Amino acid sequence: MIVQLDECNIESCVFMANKLWPCSDIEELRKDFISMLKSSSEECFLYKTKSDKYIGFVQVSIRRDYVEGSSTSPVAYIEGIYVEEPNRMKGIALELINYSEAWGKERGCVEIASDCELDNTISIDFHSKIGFMETNRVVCFIKEIK
Repeated sequence: MIVQLDECNIESCVFMANKLWPCSDIEELRKDFISMLKSSSEECFLYKTKSDKYIGFVQVSIRRDYVEGSSTSPVAYIEGIYVEEPNRMKGIALELINYSEAWGKERGCVEIASDCELDNTISIDFHSKIGFMETNRVVCFIKEIK
């Protein structure tokens, strides 16, 4: 079953998000998800088992700025998706994406986008398998100004 992020499941979501983004500060993740509860342009959906255990989530937003490869605006954007290891390859991530697509469509979006790191071949394969089309590859740089 897919449920919205709320005060009761936020800690489960933060726990999974910390697995997805292990370099992130857990308190910052918690603050981000708390602020999402009040947002009209961001949402998080969790996958809940029949035994009331949370085993996955998708964080989705509405982006109105340019999204690489898009031809419309606004665009629903997958900010992050995670499914616990023993539950992968069972269609849960696809269900979460489909749910996000419906959420985006309700908000006037006709496209959904996502991204991942260049070396994340598992995510690249997943996106391709469920119908996403790769639009670009990019390497970003930064230099401190002295």
